[in-house]
Amino acid sequence: MANIVYIATSLDGYIADKDGGLDWLMSIPNPDNSDFGFAAFMEGIDALVMGRNTFETVVGFGQWPYEKPVYVVSQTMESIPESHAGKAFLIKGTPKEIVEALQGKGLNNLYIDGGRCIQGFMAEAMIDELIISTIPVVLGDGVPLFGSIPALQNYDLVSSEVLVNAIVKSHYKRSPR
Repeated sequence: MANIVYIATSLDGYIADKDGGLDWLMSIPNPDNSDFGFAAFMEGIDALVMGRNTFETVVGFGQWPYEKPVYVVSQTMESIPESHAGKAFLIKGTPKEIVEALQGKGLNNLYIDGGRCIQGFMAEAMIDELIISTIPVVLGDGVPLFGSIPALQNYDLVSSEVLVNAIVKSHYKRSPR
């Protein structure tokens, strides 16, 4: 069982620009159209847990990119758009309650996505792994990956690799120390 973040950030730690834009993610040439290991990562995932803003951004892409069930954490949404019924489901509660509910459905390896959602799980020390790809741009402002947490959390580096001679992808696991 693991709660895993797989995300890209700018050098200054933002996951979206100040307008919520993601165009900067494509600022590095990718001539081979590599997914940088994302498909392999998704093979080990049972479900995604994401915030409403991230869900709305993904819906705006047009083509739904996920084969796994997506659980949208929202206190304000009343229903999932009909176009995504059966693909995405609303869920409410604390990170602990959400994990317990999904584990009760046999969904144990969860991909946690979206700024506020990640920050909520981090605040409750419920992130087991972080896979962060750092894009060499400085945004100066935007949506930060991390927020305030009540106590220090230690992670051990599992691996680090340089992709397309520009992006640094680092994988960390929660340390028991």
